[in-house]
Amino acid sequence: MTEPSAAVATASSPSDKSIRRRSLFAACSAHAVHDGLTDVIYVLLPIWQAQFAISYAMVGLLRGSYSGMMAGFQLLASRMARRWGRERMLVGGTALAGVAYLIAGQAGGLAVLLIALLLGGLGASTQHPLASSIVTDTHEAGGGVKEALSHYNFAGDIGKTLIPALVGLLLLVCSWQASVSLLGLLGLAAAGLLWWLLPKPGELQAGAKKAGKTIAGSGSKASFRALLATGTLDSAVRMGFLTFLPFLLKSKGAGTAGIGVALSLLFVGGAFGKLLCGYLGARIGMMKTVWLTESMTSLLIVLALWLPLAGVMAMLPLLGLALNGTSSVLYGVVPELAEPGKREHAFALFYTGSIGGGALSPVLFGALGDQTSVHTALLALAAVLLLTLPLAWKVQRGLAHGGTA
Repeated sequence: MTEPSAAVATASSPSDKSIRRRSLFAACSAHAVHDGLTDVIYVLLPIWQAQFAISYAMVGLLRGSYSGMMAGFQLLASRMARRWGRERMLVGGTALAGVAYLIAGQAGGLAVLLIALLLGGLGASTQHPLASSIVTDTHEAGGGVKEALSHYNFAGDIGKTLIPALVGLLLLVCSWQASVSLLGLLGLAAAGLLWWLLPKPGELQAGAKKAGKTIAGSGSKASFRALLATGTLDSAVRMGFLTFLPFLLKSKGAGTAGIGVALSLLFVGGAFGKLLCGYLGARIGMMKTVWLTESMTSLLIVLALWLPLAGVMAMLPLLGLALNGTSSVLYGVVPELAEPGKREHAFALFYTGSIGGGALSPVLFGALGDQTSVHTALLALAAVLLLTLPLAWKVQRGLAHGGTA
């Protein structure tokens, strides 16, 4: 009877609490900066299209190049972290993303811009699997993993809200090249902050050994595949919609600053959606939450096509709540379905699939938009999203049967 109490006492010692606080703050800071650097691209896409005279398919390629590199190298990043350490990889990736934006700020042609976005995506590939696994490892002893992950996810939306809005305002007083160069300096500053904040690898390992309590995943491969497919489709629709939203708003009369404000409204709703859906999932279950948010998202995307600009701006916070809220529920299920001892690998797989879907979606639906129209592409996205409903039912079966599904 003395071992559990001793473990709890050890886990709650001041040094362990400090490690948890520093790790969570560092992970949240990394998530906010990286997500802001990723989603500010949506504000810049109409500017790049006008400057370089490119098609919607090429616009999708620019957006997809960043996300594609981020998705494609996450598994490699998780493997390299075993040799070089998660902390070093996370700091190095953040610095590389900053350097990429400095290069993009000097781009005089499409080729240099594309190379810069590829480098930025490579640097961003370290953030999701490594930061989320650090949060999980440092908080599992206290039983607050899901709450910590919800804060981590919420921080990402804070970055999505603030950075695009600030860049939208900066574009009113300076060129896009200067604005992008400032983003590069932000990335380098964030890397320095992470280097200072993150505990040393030995401290994290010692804390994990003292905790003695881990989340036991069910290891249901079928349900995890369904979860992966759900996350992939959800991300594909989200990234596709975000790619087309600036052009939809522009067609309704919005300017550059208006587009930045619109994205901020969307991401504010998304930030609260991640917190709300986390609690909602605990109350009514994962499946019902996903059905509610995905159905609402599909309906609101269709409404956005026909509403005037003022109506779209008014509904964007609600759309953001549904659009981004689903992911918070899905992230929390990953540790429950991961195979024993393969949690970090499961996070890397999930993020690879979801971000990979987000990378392909702008290219595929951008080509559809070129052949038909932006309205048709958005209608197709709304229809594709409904495929997540039966997949969520499959995931719920795996959770209900303890991995036997």
